[in-house]
Amino acid sequence: MSTTFADQLSESLNDALANTAFASDLPEGFRAQIDQAQNRQFGDYQSNAAMILAKQLKRNPREVAADIIDAFPESDLCETPEIAGPGFVNFRIKTESLANRLADLLADPGRLGVAKTEHPKTIVADFSAPNVAKPMHVGHIRSTIIGDSLTRIARFLGHTVLADNHIGDWGTQFGMILWGWKNLLDETALETDPIPELLRVYREVNAKTKDDDALRETCKNELVKLQGGDADNLAIWERCIELSKIGLQKIYDRLDVQFDHWLGESFYNDQLAPLVEELIASGIAEESDGAICVFFPEEEKLADKPAIIRKSDGGFLYATTDLATIDYRIKELGADAIWYVVGAPQQLHFDQIFRVSRKRGQEAELEFISFGSILGKDRKMLRTRSGDTVQLADVLDEAVERSLKIIEEKNPELPDKEKAEIAEVIGIGSVKYSELSQYRMTDYIFDWDTMLALKGNTAPYLINAYVRTRAIFRKLGNDFEGVDSITLTADAEKDLILKLAQFAEIVPAVLNDFRPNTLAQYLYEVATTYHKFWEACPVLKEEGAVRETRLALCEATGRVLRCGLGLLGIRTAEKM
Repeated sequence: MSTTFADQLSESLNDALANTAFASDLPEGFRAQIDQAQNRQFGDYQSNAAMILAKQLKRNPREVAADIIDAFPESDLCETPEIAGPGFVNFRIKTESLANRLADLLADPGRLGVAKTEHPKTIVADFSAPNVAKPMHVGHIRSTIIGDSLTRIARFLGHTVLADNHIGDWGTQFGMILWGWKNLLDETALETDPIPELLRVYREVNAKTKDDDALRETCKNELVKLQGGDADNLAIWERCIELSKIGLQKIYDRLDVQFDHWLGESFYNDQLAPLVEELIASGIAEESDGAICVFFPEEEKLADKPAIIRKSDGGFLYATTDLATIDYRIKELGADAIWYVVGAPQQLHFDQIFRVSRKRGQEAELEFISFGSILGKDRKMLRTRSGDTVQLADVLDEAVERSLKIIEEKNPELPDKEKAEIAEVIGIGSVKYSELSQYRMTDYIFDWDTMLALKGNTAPYLINAYVRTRAIFRKLGNDFEGVDSITLTADAEKDLILKLAQFAEIVPAVLNDFRPNTLAQYLYEVATTYHKFWEACPVLKEEGAVRETRLALCEATGRVLRCGLGLLGIRTAEKM
């Protein structure tokens, strides 16, 4: 398939700049940018190059725009550019080009015009990362869902992505769990639903230790025995991890999230002491009040915030483990880039370890992909009425239950099994989409009514648009069978093709700032543009080339919605 409309226009625009009278005065390396037009009344694409250059050339921007248009080559792609406002150069794609692009989209069902990157990388994506023996809570929604969507998009673009679930499987909580396992465990409850039982044990022991110094010391000793390799405690610990993974996997299966690795904190234990010694020997780390630290005098924001990599009592910290993790990911997994999808409060921690990595001469791209919080309607952290953190499994259950009620009201005649399957798709998709439609740094309010609404920027609205594209073929009695010729007779048809063609522009741009919300917003625009087409352009009532063209538009829209939602990790349904 040819390059995108934006790429083609950019090439022609920069050729025009090279042929203007002021070409020799252009700033070195200047490249004019093309953007999708904000107001389609004036065109399909636009450039503000004339306004940027006018400042450099000390000329009127509209005059500069006129010179650019005069030098613009005659094109099969677009009409003669026009000047708008203070000096925008606007472009309108020709009808024939739109028709050709629809044919291209139909001929490319797997990629829909999206080119693979010319510079593929091996990327390790670190996301989700729950703690062993504790249930995933609502706070895990953002890391898990954002991380999964970015992984899907990067793979689609041709990168090799290794998803690593860096679970918290080591630490002080295990002393309490070990004692509780030996003294308080309900074996039947453990077999039935392991994570809630392990959480109950931990909470009960934690409560007891608050008023019992002897028990607190006993728990510490259990942890020391584990760290020292005690066979019984190691066996219990391994069983905890195994059972926790089974419980976590149920959630991941429901979310359709997969990992290539589950390399938890414990995986790196043997590498921590040698790593600290290496950092001391290289002069990167030094002793301070008995602790081993890395200082950053060269960076103002970190000047008084050293990274502690070994405590004065000899214990290691998260920073030590994360540095060992970077080593492993670069040396053993071959990472060119490592993405950490983690909450914004961890900014300082990652600033520190990324800086240590640079001091060590490591060249892998390290990205801290942070996000804000999910709030209740009171704009406070989302919690249950009793004040507990909301569990992720409960969120998913409620989403599906609410979806099922709506389906039973709208389509009571559907078989129960089909209702349940659709409810699962809509419910899980709604939770994901309400997350992914937000800019990741935005704190957003978790609202069931908004999330499950059939109108507005929601998963049900988008999935319903996809269902409409399929319903017309069910009514027709057969699937899409291709198109012999494309005849465009209405503006709504042209608007829809232009929007579908922009899929190839949007998907690669998501990774520029790790913003899946840009893809979500685009898919919402596809759905609204399709609904306008649906209202303005009868399909089955028409005949010949017009009917074929409109069926082709329904098919292409369905493909873009299905592929785009799939990149967000959201499934579609054939009925609603």
